[in-house]
Amino acid sequence: MTSQLAKLEKKAPASVPRTSGRIGLGAILVVAGITHLTVARDDFQAQVPEWLPLDKDFVVLASGVVEITLGSALVALPKKRVLVGLVVAAFFIAIFPGNISQLVTKTSAFGLDTDAKRGFRLIFQPLLVIWALWSTGAWRAVRRSR
Repeated sequence: MTSQLAKLEKKAPASVPRTSGRIGLGAILVVAGITHLTVARDDFQAQVPEWLPLDKDFVVLASGVVEITLGSALVALPKKRVLVGLVVAAFFIAIFPGNISQLVTKTSAFGLDTDAKRGFRLIFQPLLVIWALWSTGAWRAVRRSR
């Protein structure tokens, strides 16, 4: 597995736009993670699906720590950017049901107080996945490894 990841890293050359995108996404994740732990805890709890059998506050705090960790890794581990990009993309996919739940249950948070606004928000999760894969070179590395 390690040698496969090393090969993927070599197939993902860095560029100024990708590096800027990776660092920008990392900064956004760190800030979002901090808000999970502080000022936006209640709003983030509104996105935790009712069917999830965990305490909402625990989920918000844990996801905040994960976001801070992933954001920091995007910035601090450029030699592991492909692996980090794949993990960040998987994280964005894993939390997508919370966004869907917010729409289905008509839960207002973050100013998303209509179905139209909550539905429009759903568009951005796939864009975050693409951003993570593009800015880390993971998309290109995986394609080139085939």
